[in-house]
Amino acid sequence: MNSKSLKLIYNNSILGPIIFFVLLFCVPLVSSSNYLFSILTMVGFYALVCIGLTTLTGYAGQISLGHAAFYGIGAYSSAVLTGTYGLNPWVAIIIGAIISAVVALIVGIPTFKLKGYYLALATLGFGIIVYTLFKELSTITGGSNGFFGIPPISLFGFEFITDTSYFYLIWIFVFFAILFTRNIIHSRIGRGLRSIEGSEIAADAVGVNLMNYKLQIFVLSAIFASVSGSLLAHYVSFINPDLFVANTSIFFLIMVIMGGKGNIWGSIVGAAMYVLLDEILKHYVPMLLPNVGGQFEIVFFGILLVLTLIYMPDGLVPRFEKLISKFKKKTPTNGALQSTISANATGGDNK
Repeated sequence: MNSKSLKLIYNNSILGPIIFFVLLFCVPLVSSSNYLFSILTMVGFYALVCIGLTTLTGYAGQISLGHAAFYGIGAYSSAVLTGTYGLNPWVAIIIGAIISAVVALIVGIPTFKLKGYYLALATLGFGIIVYTLFKELSTITGGSNGFFGIPPISLFGFEFITDTSYFYLIWIFVFFAILFTRNIIHSRIGRGLRSIEGSEIAADAVGVNLMNYKLQIFVLSAIFASVSGSLLAHYVSFINPDLFVANTSIFFLIMVIMGGKGNIWGSIVGAAMYVLLDEILKHYVPMLLPNVGGQFEIVFFGILLVLTLIYMPDGLVPRFEKLISKFKKKTPTNGALQSTISANATGGDNK
């Protein structure tokens, strides 16, 4: 299989996601580690958020520093509706997604009239406002003490209470999110988003409705973040506002940039890299530097973001693709290898 065929499978064909997720779902056959499944489950939560954020940032060229707010809206919607009012978790997830979509629409209409750093600051301010509401509305959210007693998700009598079962659940959501997003990217809407990312002036000149496209993709990314937050709430059964601070939005953006903001697969790679590095830091830094405070992760990932922007501005996935292409070029094809063998066998000269 040449590099063009490989790129076609993973970028345009449904075969790529199928191969990846079949291999991923085979992990329980070779390992029964609860720790491994908890790590993979967290990667799934973050990947689901980053898929939506990648479409917004990488394809539409819009920077959002407020997606932790939608993440939290989904989590608290599910927590309150199921824990306080006894609603079915699946219904609560849908309601949370609808609330996030409406909020994204209301916020997006004035916000997307801004550009560049002003847009990023506006979404950051929105995230801080929502975080403050989570803390201050203590009669509903539990305030800083958090919200306890969130029931698990069940389907046809089966409860998702183990790490393994939740691993399957979250990655099924990620699978369908990737398929849905890829369809958008390769559609007329996707071409419109790319034109906006390339030049808003040129896109407007050829008839692309800038506000409409921006709002649509912003709402979609908010829904993905909300669903991920809802699933997280039912997984951990306890949430508090500190899970949805402004730093969380920044970490989401770091994941997108690390993986590659112009590639859907970068969402998974970036989320996996973040979770892996975070676990390594939590394990080894206290051993090596016992006097370091708990904010060392922010410093580390801040430095990593700067280095990524300088040396790998396109992220890890495009770098992997370039390495594979170089390897394929260095490896002789069957035709070239056959001609070399024939020339050597007849004593000919290949020059």
